[in-house]
This record gives sequence, structure tokens and C-alpha cells, in this order.
Amino acid sequence: MSDEIEVGSVSELKVGTVTGAGPYAVGNSQGDLFAVSRRCRHLRADLANGSIDEDGCLMCPWHHAKYDVTTGRMVRGPQGIFARIPFLGTTFKLLTTVLPLRRGKVTKRNKKIYVE
Repeated sequence: MSDEIEVGSVSELKVGTVTGAGPYAVGNSQGDLFAVSRRCRHLRADLANGSIDEDGCLMCPWHHAKYDVTTGRMVRGPQGIFARIPFLGTTFKLLTTVLPLRRGKVTKRNKKIYVE
């Protein structure tokens, strides 16, 4: 159990929320708990400050790139001014096909959430 990081109580991680736990962004996407590496592939924003969209994807707080939390792959590239740069979004989406966000194993025990 030494590799585990305590995230918090089950009641604190409500549907649609994300929090940080060590190197992970841990969240509740439509009732399913997930843990992915904490830094966005674009400009390394802290994904623990991100949000969950209506599709259950984790959205970067800075430029709104979207990640599939089940695979760690980017499903939409950076938005705003970055969306106007040719091939930028496609390049990052391809990058996460080869190097997706790392995923952690989330467990619930004694009304607490842990990630390893």
C-alpha cells in the first residue's frame, strides 16, 4: 500500500469534479472515477484545475484541450488562438496516441479514494 496516494473521501469527489493527488489529476466523470497524469501535453497546465465536460472528457483549464479519461488520449486539441495554428491540434492528438496521459488505478476503501 506504500505506492498509494490518498485522494480524499468518496463524498468529496462529486460527479464532474477534479482534484490533484500527487502526480495525478483524479476525477469523477459521470460516476466513474479516474486518475491521469496531471500535466497537459500542450503547455503543461495542471489538469487537476480542469473540468469535466458533458461528454465525460477532462478539459484543460488553460486552452480547453479535451482528454478521454479512459485512454489518456487527447480528443480535441488546444482551442482559442491555438486552434488557428495549422496542424497543432492534430499533432498533439497524434502525440497522445503514442504517449497518452499516464493512468493510475483508483480504488475506494473505507469511504476513501486512493490512487496508485
